[in-house]
This record gives sequence, structure tokens and C-alpha cells, in this order.
Amino acid sequence: MPIFPSHPILATLGVALLVLSPLSLRGELTEEQQKVPLEVASQDASLAKVVVLAGTPSNKPGQHEYFAGCALMLDWLKQQPGVQPVMAAEGWPKDESIFKGAKCVVCYMDGGDKLALLEPARWQRISQLMDEGTGLIMLHQAVEAPEAQAAQFKSWMGGVWQKDIGSRGHWDMSFDTIPQHEATRGVQPFAAPKDGWLYNLHFAEKGVTPLLSGQVPDKNRSTDDAKSHAGRAEVIAWAYERPNGGRSVGFTGCDLHAGWGIESQRRFMVNAILWAAKLPVPEGGAKVPACGEAELAKNWDRKTLGVRKTAAPAAAAPPPAAASR
Repeated sequence: MPIFPSHPILATLGVALLVLSPLSLRGELTEEQQKVPLEVASQDASLAKVVVLAGTPSNKPGQHEYFAGCALMLDWLKQQPGVQPVMAAEGWPKDESIFKGAKCVVCYMDGGDKLALLEPARWQRISQLMDEGTGLIMLHQAVEAPEAQAAQFKSWMGGVWQKDIGSRGHWDMSFDTIPQHEATRGVQPFAAPKDGWLYNLHFAEKGVTPLLSGQVPDKNRSTDDAKSHAGRAEVIAWAYERPNGGRSVGFTGCDLHAGWGIESQRRFMVNAILWAAKLPVPEGGAKVPACGEAELAKNWDRKTLGVRKTAAPAAAAPPPAAASR
């Protein structure tokens, strides 16, 4: 499968845009995206609500396609028995009441100082959900939090990427051995060519279970700590059981939209959401539909060159007692 499926947006923007990653890329919802139901929740309380948050436009076409990726997940989750998925765009819902009763929140967005959750009121709302035992999924760059929020973020996720020891990059990753876990049921060994990965995170001492690990090119190890672990298979995805019973999953891949064409990646993602929401995962893994070029070409962001957006005011750092590395 090509890194980018054929897509009219690529032809419109031109190849020159593909080398302009340092600039932020902004855009409004396209006519196609406006047809995706946003913040539409069922009134059936028997269904488990999963809130899927799509970040704002970012990076090059075919990368960081947060809206398109979340729209795919929305469709896959609709096909899971007992699940009610609700999607919001722009990193946060306009109507925060959709969080009420949520069993899991999925965040597919930029991270670090661009993490959409950093606005103090938003951070507090997520903190409340974590206190209630709500599941939490962080995808790709969303596993990175600013230093001031890192300890609390790690208490939610069981891991946090930080630039002090963390490394990142693009290479052909192979997951040759799949451990036994509810999130990996039916997931076969697979390769993800040229995708983008973050690794060498700060992990919690207890409660973390590696789910996907693979070899990293040693030349990619950019920090002293990462270099000290040359040859080690690195954890790319993990599950975390929080002390209060809540469940979290982090997956640092998903940079390339084309990766959703890999069946095992799709199944892993749906399994992980079901597990984090404390829903049963079928013995053979969740059933996921095919996802070919036609499906992958839908709902891409309209990415235009613009001025880098100033980050929202960061939430206050947690008290010292909550900080642990």
C-alpha cells in the first residue's frame, strides 16, 4: 500500500507542500466532513458511550489526518455490539455534556504544548473523568504532555513521552510477536511501513503491560538515554490499569493515515477501546470492516499554510505529592 492513498487534495496542494511540515496547517471542515455526524449521542442508556476527539488539522496531507481517522473509528465502533460512539472535532466538543456517562475517551491529536486538553477547564474535566474510572486512549503525538502536566498525565496513562529521554521518527516497524491480552485478541504480527513513532517514554512502575513492541534503528536514537538502550525492542503501545480501576491505552503510531488500511492495526485499535471501556472483547478480536483506498480517501482535512497557533493556557502543575517519574 502506498504511504498516501491517491487523493484529490494532494493533487490540489501540490508536492511542494509535502516539505513544509514546520508550518502549522489550518482549515475549516470540508463539505465532505460536514456530513459526518458530530456530537450526536443516542438516548439509549444501555449502550456504552465512547467519545472520540479529533484534533485540529496538522502536518502534511496523509499524515495527522485526525478527523478522517476518527471518522473511520466512528464507523468501526458503530458495528460493535452495545457501543455508542460519539465524535467531536477541533479537539474538544462544543457541548461538553457528551462526556456524561462516557465509558472511554479517545484522543487522536497533536501533543505537547499543542495538546487540546491543556486549557485549564478541559484539563479539569478530563481529571474528573479519570477520577470516575473512565477509560482513556491516547494516539500518536497525544502521548506527549508538557513537563508541568507530565506527572498527572502519567498517572492517567501509565506513560508519558518527554523530550528529556524520548525519541521519535519514521521507519519501517514490524511487530513480530504479539503478547496475549484482551486488546491483542485476533491481532496477527504485522508491519507498518514508514509510519511515525514515539518511544522511550517515562512509564509507571506498576500496572503497565506492553502490547506492541519492535526494533528501532539505533541511528534514530536521539537522546542519551535512548542511545544507552541500543538494540532494545521499544514499547510502541501499552495498556495501563489505574489504581482506581480505570483503564488506559497508549499507541504512538498512527502518524500515516494509510496505516489504518492494516487489518491488525484496525483490530488492535477497536479491541483497545473496548478493553478501556470495560466492554467484552470477542475471543477472536473485534470484527472490523475492510478499509481500502476508497475508505482511506474520505474526510481528509483541508490543510492550508497559516500562522502557528498559540497554545491555550496550560493547566496548573499538580501539587508535589502527585508528581512522580
